Amino acid sequence: MAFKIVVSQKAETYQMEVEDAKALNGLVIGDEFDGSIVGLDGYTLKITGGSDKNGFTMKKDVPGTRRIKSLLTGGTGYHPKADGVKRRKTVRGNTIADDIVQINTVVTEAGSKSIADILGAGEEEEE
Repeated sequence: MAFKIVVSQKAETYQMEVEDAKALNGLVIGDEFDGSIVGLDGYTLKITGGSDKNGFTMKKDVPGTRRIKSLLTGGTGYHPKADGVKRRKTVRGNTIADDIVQINTVVTEAGSKSIADILGAGEEEEE
């Protein structure tokens, strides 16, 4: 199963696909992991969210890998247009499993090379 990893570093965001990321299964939103798992040697990444194969977002306060319908007033998964509006929306739990296709991360510790250099080297060879 391929994961899309979205890495944010200050104002820049990079997206990469990782074929085998079984080491990420079982991690929870807020956990940190070594960037070498996804090809970013020397980096430490923190999981901030993600979405599953049907587009439902992961929510930090829903434990496990399950999908639930929750009454939301705002925040992750629902942004009301007026104050006081509630809506029942489906959200995914906070644990990464095989159903997750996109994982959002932020850089907590940077490596010696920039992410653009690491990812840019592969793009120049393809062209």
